Amino acid sequence: MAKFEVNEELVRKLADLLQETGLNEIEYEVNNHRIRVAKNAGVTTLAAPAAAPAPCAPAPAAAAGGPEAVPAGAVTAPMVGTVYVASEPSAPPFVKVGDSVSEGQTLLIIEAMKVMNPLASPRAGTVKQILISDGQPVEYGEPLLVIE
Repeated sequence: MAKFEVNEELVRKLADLLQETGLNEIEYEVNNHRIRVAKNAGVTTLAAPAAAPAPCAPAPAAAAGGPEAVPAGAVTAPMVGTVYVASEPSAPPFVKVGDSVSEGQTLLIIEAMKVMNPLASPRAGTVKQILISDGQPVEYGEPLLVIE
């Protein structure tokens, strides 16, 4: 097996992205080398497992109608995954249209690679639209809801 050299700049960028988005874990794969950065009790860890399935190609912006299709005030998906609007199927949704939310409040959960990632509100405001439904697959950058 070929030696895997860790790109420290990439690891730092991924760790910064974790902090910005409030995610618990992020994974990046290229040429059958995978880097996963995860938060665990305030510690950022790195894992580089061996070969994995080929990564999915990113969706072009035009598939969602282009950048102009993102409404003002939209909160977008920070990753590819399946969105859940509640903590469990029988629980009430985290937010509904008309709800006031505070910065950092959980809006929904995105499941990616069997990891549940809460999506925190980037700002305080009122939920004006919910653009997704429970159990829906989402792409990176896809608008999820609108907060004004």
